[in-house]
Amino acid sequence: MAGFTLWFTGLSGAGKTTIAELVAPELEQRGLLVEWLDGDVVRTHLTRGLGFSREDRDTNIERIGWVASRLTRHGAAVVVSAISPYEAMRRKARALVEEFGAFVEVYVATPVEECERRDVKGLYERARAGEILEFTGVSDPYEEPTNPELRIDTTEHDPAGSARLVVARLEELGILGIAA
Repeated sequence: MAGFTLWFTGLSGAGKTTIAELVAPELEQRGLLVEWLDGDVVRTHLTRGLGFSREDRDTNIERIGWVASRLTRHGAAVVVSAISPYEAMRRKARALVEEFGAFVEVYVATPVEECERRDVKGLYERARAGEILEFTGVSDPYEEPTNPELRIDTTEHDPAGSARLVVARLEELGILGIAA
């Protein structure tokens, strides 16, 4: 099977990681080699030292896209969960990956109010108080995807239902065979 990248984008607290945590094992169960690039983990290892300026965010997403493209080239199913707030950089990541396989953008379209309600770390509250600068969705923009392969509003679908929608979309696109 050819490699592909499944790219979850959305605000902090939208549910990207939660859905990815459910989709990745399903892909493994289907016999795929799965690599997961989570934004928080990547910032700890691959892009340590980068801040949250536009330039640093662009560098972060470009690096994730490059790694995803290499893994895709070698036949992996790459699951990326990263805010990736700027459309131009998501397009760049797509171009890097599509040299070697499919790029499937999943927009986890959770309203900012719901993301704030879910925020156990208090990041939105700190951002609104001015303690965190350049926080996506508060003091820094999030550019919604213009044409994602899938859009999920997690106020309408629970995590398990959202994961089923992702797997079904991969089947519809012919990336995954239909499970027996």
